[in-house]
Amino acid sequence: MRIVLALVAIALGIYLITRPISSLGVLVWFIGAGFILQGVLVLTDDDHHTSRWWRFAEALAWLAAGVAIVAFGGLTLRVLVVVIAIALCVRGVRQIVPALRAGAPVDTRIAAGAFGIASIGFGLLALLWADITLVVTAVVFGAWLIMSGVGEVRRLIRPGDREPSQSPSRVRRFARTITALVAVAVAVVACVVSVNVRSDTPDVDDFYSAPSDIPAKPGVLIRSESFTREVPDDARAWRILYSTTRGDGSPAVASALVVVPKRGDGGWPVIDWNHGTTGYAQPCAPSLLTQPFESGAMFVLPEVIKRGWALVATDYIGLGTKGPHPYLIGVDSAHASLDAVRAARALEPADLGDDTVVWGHSQGGGSALWSGALAPTYAPDVPLAGVAALAPASNLPGLIDNLPNVTGGSVFSSFAVAAYIANYPDVTWRGAIRPGAEPIVRQMSGRCLSGAGVLVSVLSALSMTRDPNIFATDPTSGALGKRLKENVPPTTIGVPLLIGQGEADGLITPAAQREYVDTIRRAGRQVDYRTFPGLGHVDLVEAESALIPQLLEWTTARFR
Repeated sequence: MRIVLALVAIALGIYLITRPISSLGVLVWFIGAGFILQGVLVLTDDDHHTSRWWRFAEALAWLAAGVAIVAFGGLTLRVLVVVIAIALCVRGVRQIVPALRAGAPVDTRIAAGAFGIASIGFGLLALLWADITLVVTAVVFGAWLIMSGVGEVRRLIRPGDREPSQSPSRVRRFARTITALVAVAVAVVACVVSVNVRSDTPDVDDFYSAPSDIPAKPGVLIRSESFTREVPDDARAWRILYSTTRGDGSPAVASALVVVPKRGDGGWPVIDWNHGTTGYAQPCAPSLLTQPFESGAMFVLPEVIKRGWALVATDYIGLGTKGPHPYLIGVDSAHASLDAVRAARALEPADLGDDTVVWGHSQGGGSALWSGALAPTYAPDVPLAGVAALAPASNLPGLIDNLPNVTGGSVFSSFAVAAYIANYPDVTWRGAIRPGAEPIVRQMSGRCLSGAGVLVSVLSALSMTRDPNIFATDPTSGALGKRLKENVPPTTIGVPLLIGQGEADGLITPAAQREYVDTIRRAGRQVDYRTFPGLGHVDLVEAESALIPQLLEWTTARFR
């Protein structure tokens, strides 16, 4: 019976590692079953070196925890992680206590103590990563179940190994000790890495704090200060805070970067830059990140400056400033983009001119399209000479529907879902996301694409490769689908429009982009649609891309 139970424990551990989120609701049941199995194994253990009452108490704790997990499947992620962490720590203490007793060989005591320390380390790791998702905990617990089951099978196959007269060979004892020390090293390294992951998030300083009275008029410059990070030598820059409005007309504040050439006569033509996805959480503002321009896919700032143009780069609402961030929500994003230009004009040292061309990539490409459509009515004082949308998030239903097919696509899905739930009362977690996947999506949405934290999101996303769909129903239907359709950019862009698309783009597919372009043309509008063979989503806007010289030439013509 013990062999069967041990094999079941191994199988369960393998399942947890290979399919940790195929259904987290079911996974909770499996984790509870794992606890119960471990309790039975401990209860039936005939280890002569451990007190019978201690074994009974430990088994009772395992069984009680397992029953509680199964009975209360709605336990929050944090509670479940804490329960598992405590269990691992208890197991570690149980291994360490015998190791402190004299009598056993030194290497045996070292191995037992090291395994105990490793178990406690993994317990602490679960606590440190309590906000990183149940996937990590499931994988750690699954690995532990496998090791526990394998150890049990070996003991049962070779029962003589437990007898004092049948001491293990020197080679086996040495291997066990080395394995235990490696386990300790892995636990320590993992804990150190996890601490660095958690601390690798930019601090949002007081610059981004809204004033007590937000100006009712949008585009008012609230404050500014010099900015030097990653700014070309032949340029100078500032970060600014300014007033804007949300789609419902409520006042808000946003931040932006303003970069101008150091030398020249001033009156610089403006590139109104709408950055690509950097994240959904407040610390993900490009102006806060280590690479404030490249993080949002602005790879050609030196070329912009050399041509005597200025760059005004909004962070959007909710990145840097108080959220929620309107990720892939068109009106709010366009307002922030156009108001950034208004506010930057009030920055006297920048000396901006009146000519403006909007650029945007990916998320920012959709924002650029919305800016082109809304500028005549929302910001007639910001007349646009053209709009260049590069791999824009235009066909939102097509984009969201394709994300389960993209490696790591669940990261972008988490941003979109979190934003729509925060901004639209009719979109809810229960209605949009599978109950089991909700903890993962919530945690993913809180990490930026830059920094070590994204590695955790990528690992979580990779764990979902067998079952990547996080949505409860078809995301293009219901309340979420309705709101996605509302945020498809209008076709009423009356200024010259350039849309660039990489033919090898797996995130925003050429087919989805073509649908949007055809919609524009059916509406009787003109669009300069250019595709680029072999270029992917980010490749399209890198400095060496075939698009860049065409974009610069097209923009020069607009300013002329």
